[in-house]
Amino acid sequence: MMQQGNVQSAPNGLIMVTGAGGQLGQELVALLRSEGFHVHGVTRAELDITDSEAVSRYIRQLRPEAVVHAAAYTQVDRAEVEEDEAFRCNALGTRNVAVAAEQIGARLVYISTDYVYSGDGDTPYNEWSDTGPINVYGRSKLAGEQFVRELHRRFFIVRTSWVYGPYGPNFVKTMLRLGTENKEVRVVDDQRGAPTYTLDLSRAVIALLHTERYGVYHVSNSGQCSWYEFACEIFKQARMEVKVTPILTSEMPRPAARPRYSVLEPMMLRLNGLPLLPPWQQSLHHYLQGRSGE
Repeated sequence: MMQQGNVQSAPNGLIMVTGAGGQLGQELVALLRSEGFHVHGVTRAELDITDSEAVSRYIRQLRPEAVVHAAAYTQVDRAEVEEDEAFRCNALGTRNVAVAAEQIGARLVYISTDYVYSGDGDTPYNEWSDTGPINVYGRSKLAGEQFVRELHRRFFIVRTSWVYGPYGPNFVKTMLRLGTENKEVRVVDDQRGAPTYTLDLSRAVIALLHTERYGVYHVSNSGQCSWYEFACEIFKQARMEVKVTPILTSEMPRPAARPRYSVLEPMMLRLNGLPLLPPWQQSLHHYLQGRSGE
């Protein structure tokens, strides 16, 4: 177990996690508790982050040492027709959390996304690469980043990609279900990124909280693949006989455009001497081994 460093030295060492009912939030709360942290997870039902007064009151009463802001509007396609709602949650909600955290001197971790990039390139994006989101979801998350930069002094912005884990729906679970039901799937092969296991992402967030090396970080599992290659590896490791057919994005049109290439380079982790995440294939294996007992 890592030493708790700066977190432990706080008056009560309390860490608040928003979005505690979500895929990453549940993982974060469980891991923080297992490592002996005093953690308070808050769900959407318990706190409406779009209500600035409610957020200010909640955080002022709780007085956490750090806030990990994992709550978000994540319905990428629906955001195209619910733009106001996406911005209300991802931009204004983040503004509210950032202001309230700054008011009581709490450090802030904001979970962001690879979708802040256009995907037009073919080399990994580092933390200083120009952003240029191509859908409403990406624009709303980037707006949240901008509020964090403007309104908070001690923050970590953590961009990640293609997240999966034991909690909530995700691509791995979808493939396993479709493979069982149909024995044949069609998967996009012209979008590349890096799958990220929520356990590894949570460990990286905790590692950042041990430091005061604030800034923007790219945190995803090492390596890259297409969705098609990801699916093939899932079935290979799960030892499932499933026919996987590669297709173009144009053959499966969606309301929201997706970045063609959104691999994140963890330059800030390297520069600050922090651990890089394991290869995505290794983490997928760890996740699937855990599922075998379900």
